[in-house]
Amino acid sequence: MADLSLAFGGDLEIDSNGDVLVVDGAALGQERVLRRLLTNQGGYIWQLTYGAGLGKFVGTPGAPDILTAIVQAQMKYEAAVAVSPAPRISASAGDNGVVVMSVSYTDATSQQLSTLSITV
Repeated sequence: MADLSLAFGGDLEIDSNGDVLVVDGAALGQERVLRRLLTNQGGYIWQLTYGAGLGKFVGTPGAPDILTAIVQAQMKYEAAVAVSPAPRISASAGDNGVVVMSVSYTDATSQQLSTLSITV
């Protein structure tokens, strides 16, 4: 089922026909996963436990183990992510404290493998 295309932190977009742009399939799943990972807990007043809040880690010393655990826990709650096979998350901290994460998961609707890279 299609939904409005709304990249996290962005705005609605218009397609070439002047209609509001919609997205579905794996692209919709990626939008939902990014929204969950970047939304702070308590940011949605109707669902206070929603969100991983990765943004709050920007500017703090890298803690790849903590970030991996947070992302792993949140991926279990996301309907766009298939339960099996389980998502794979890897994270590593550079000398400057920046953590680079790779999140691989199977989209629940399309059954396609999706991979996101996140720098915190």
